[in-house]
Amino acid sequence: MASTTHDLQMRMTQEVIISLGSISLRGTLQLPAESSGLILFAHGSGSSRFSPRNRFVAQVMHEAMLGTLLFDLLTPEEETIDLQTRHLRFDIPLLARRLVAVTGWIKNKPETSHLPLGYFGASTGAAAALIAAAELNDEICAVVSRGGRPDLADEALPQVTAPTLLIVGERDDIVIQLNEMALNQLRCVKQLQIIPGATHFFEEPGTLEKVAHLAATWFQRFLCPSR
Repeated sequence: MASTTHDLQMRMTQEVIISLGSISLRGTLQLPAESSGLILFAHGSGSSRFSPRNRFVAQVMHEAMLGTLLFDLLTPEEETIDLQTRHLRFDIPLLARRLVAVTGWIKNKPETSHLPLGYFGASTGAAAALIAAAELNDEICAVVSRGGRPDLADEALPQVTAPTLLIVGERDDIVIQLNEMALNQLRCVKQLQIIPGATHFFEEPGTLEKVAHLAATWFQRFLCPSR
């Protein structure tokens, strides 16, 4: 769904530096006028805030009057190391701690402190999102996982209270099984949605659009029930 010029003119976009003690993370904060919620994106292994898939989903969020924060879970120095070792992208506890810290940062930012929050996680970022949601409890209103590894959240899964939507491609057989295992451990409002014909990265025509609209609808339902 394309945005109108009027919508684009009304949207606030900021490139932000998120200072968390001794480290700083980079992010892009976008708020439509009259935003009814804010979605924090936890990207998957080897990805960044520039992920074209997540940026496409974020665009659909904006059209649903939801703000978004896409940010890098690793510092530039850590990303350089991870390109060689590939171990930090799979350090789920580290990624979850970063997400919790960024959530605290966004809640203290004047223009976003009043907004209900949701998490959108992809791949390993989905596990980090669920662990963070379990820790923050009622501070997180909803979680959506796209092609995620929620099973890696392990013992945190029964502690998640935020309504959780798991989205997986029909042709992503192993990940479907892992999501079914995670679904059985969740005790919150939950749903597993399988996208027909889709593989892991939802590259087939129309499949990512389905993901984005399912996610936006889920967030509207649980972040903004009056809408």
